[in-house]
Amino acid sequence: MVQKTCRFLAAALLCCVLAGCQSAAQSQSAAQPQQGSGSRGSEPFVLTPTADGAVVYQNDQVILDASHTDQGYIMVQYTGQNPKVKLQLSGPNQVTYTYTLHSGWEVFPLTSGSGEYQCNVFEQIAGTEYAYAFSQTFSAAISDETLPYLYPNQYVNFSADSKTVAEGAKLAAYADTDLDVVAAVYEEIVGSFTYDYDKAETVESGYLPNVDAILESRTGICFDYAAVMATMLRTQGIPTRLDVGWAGDIYHAWVSVYTPETGWIEGIIEFDGKQWKRMDPTFASNENQSSKIMQFINDDSNYTVKYTY
Repeated sequence: MVQKTCRFLAAALLCCVLAGCQSAAQSQSAAQPQQGSGSRGSEPFVLTPTADGAVVYQNDQVILDASHTDQGYIMVQYTGQNPKVKLQLSGPNQVTYTYTLHSGWEVFPLTSGSGEYQCNVFEQIAGTEYAYAFSQTFSAAISDETLPYLYPNQYVNFSADSKTVAEGAKLAAYADTDLDVVAAVYEEIVGSFTYDYDKAETVESGYLPNVDAILESRTGICFDYAAVMATMLRTQGIPTRLDVGWAGDIYHAWVSVYTPETGWIEGIIEFDGKQWKRMDPTFASNENQSSKIMQFINDDSNYTVKYTY
């Protein structure tokens, strides 16, 4: 049943875009600081991508703004008339990411790290036939490897005014450490979200999570679970990856987090006082944390990352 409900994500996860991250290099949420007993502090910290025009490559159809490659992202705007346009981005690890371009500025994370990137844009001719509209190489020297996982992007789409950001701050109000925040966010989603089987059956290519709508409905597919968790954690200053790949033979999405004390923790985790345990939020919620599913989650060999956002 889980394989059936997750397999429909493959197409959706390959062609998603973010609309409208256009102003202010960095902003703090307008939400009031949360009052709680935690010593860590929980006021939202929201980074906002900008297209400043300092480094630009363009032709008649495409503008690529590479002003903030040091922050781990580029912004691209399609200015042509073709209704179906694809962008492919590959970096030093030779993994090619394929996205759909829409109107307006859109943000693409440089998740392959520092080095040389190739950006290609294609316009549809007919069916599955596409022609080059733009091609550009550029270099990125990212100042901190965690930065791409603090900004919003096309899969983890939020702003300072997002309700999901405010909810994350509320959950963090009693935390003393980053790991306390991770645990609080994890427990909230596992405890209150339910898997949406109908949505999994009908999701279309190009689907993007609306984190506020998902939070309100408390239902979703694995992509939704991961996007909501990543939104809450990123806006608490905790670098968080949305990972896409294989969980056994199932195409799936999960999250990994970074703390200064531990570095990257591959797969969302729970600490029981003695050891780290892998905690995939969708599986844990969907199976009510049964012993069988928890054994699967805790086995690193069951997870293979294909893409990171």
